[in-house]
Amino acid sequence: MQKKILFMVINMNVGGTEKALLNLIETMPKEKYNIKILMLEFSGGFLKSLPEWVKVEEIKGYEKMKEILHTPPKRIILNFIKNKKFMKAVYYLLIFLIVAIKNERSLLFAHLLRHQPIENNEYDVAVAYAGPMDFISYYITKKVRAKKKYQWIHFDVSEIGFNVQFATKLYKNFDKIFAVSRDGVNQLIRLVPSIKNKTEVFTNITIPENIVKLAKIGGGFQDNFNGIRVLTVGRLSKEKGQDLIIPVLAHLKYEGFNIRWYCIGDGNARNEYESMIKEYGIEDEFILMGAKHNPYPFMQQCDIYVQPSRHEGYCLTLAEAKCFNLPIISTKFAGVSEHITHLKTGLITETNSTSLHQAVREVIKNSKLKNELISNLKTENLNEATIIRKKKFSNL
Repeated sequence: MQKKILFMVINMNVGGTEKALLNLIETMPKEKYNIKILMLEFSGGFLKSLPEWVKVEEIKGYEKMKEILHTPPKRIILNFIKNKKFMKAVYYLLIFLIVAIKNERSLLFAHLLRHQPIENNEYDVAVAYAGPMDFISYYITKKVRAKKKYQWIHFDVSEIGFNVQFATKLYKNFDKIFAVSRDGVNQLIRLVPSIKNKTEVFTNITIPENIVKLAKIGGGFQDNFNGIRVLTVGRLSKEKGQDLIIPVLAHLKYEGFNIRWYCIGDGNARNEYESMIKEYGIEDEFILMGAKHNPYPFMQQCDIYVQPSRHEGYCLTLAEAKCFNLPIISTKFAGVSEHITHLKTGLITETNSTSLHQAVREVIKNSKLKNELISNLKTENLNEATIIRKKKFSNL
């Protein structure tokens, strides 16, 4: 008999959380699982990557809810007044005042979802997967019937806008809370100690054989460059730290290295980064390549992989880069030590341009170190960790 599983996400944009979900689903055979993905927005570049047998639904009316959820309260009230909807203005003013006093938005969520029916189906497991995202957590606990409910945390809760009051109140309704790294679990328990006994590590799944196979599809780099290729993959945003590596490349260029740095990913910081690249005079050497469904040919062909993130939950791209036995350099964020061991399988730096520059320069200049990193990565059994995680989820 099939297990009925519901995963709830924001959308299927090209990102680490969404890719982790795709990988998890790939380990779940359709003979054993009946899977549905409930989305706030039916959008995203990874939609077409979902297996055909997985059901996908969108929450009706979320567009209107989104406007309330993401617009500053003052503007919402003023808009109602401007449109002469005075009763609504007063009603929302009261809601926002209570939300501010309690410092959590359960009352607002309850109001927005007041006409939303409870899901007809009863699931064996319902997962608030895009976490922490308070609206999704609330929806799973209040609008879904399931024998077991899980909350999945993909970020370092000490670094994002994590609402402790909300989590303390709502997370007690979940049977399990998973964080994607040991550091992530520790930070979560530190902030919400009442959930200690139901919180576990469940690191994101990578499937090395699939990644290596995908690297053979597509042409990879097409610019006929013969120097050192450095690659970074991630959404263009401050948390991913691309602003830290722009001056690093400028410094390396000044020192005479024949080098290009490629960034795969897109995001709201793109315009800012384009201005920085122009300011440092490295338009020909720092290449913003945009989002790519298949970054693996570029990983396979680059000389060094660099992850300059300010904070991460697990960092799936780092796990993927390891599949190609690359010299890897990463900043020190929660979970990085679960990927690489400093000076053995990669270099871990402080989160600043100076440390990143020193590390990249060292890998370029020190061929003995570079070869040791590559050799040590080749001896790691990446498939073993994937098999363990597959078994863990099947036993839940």
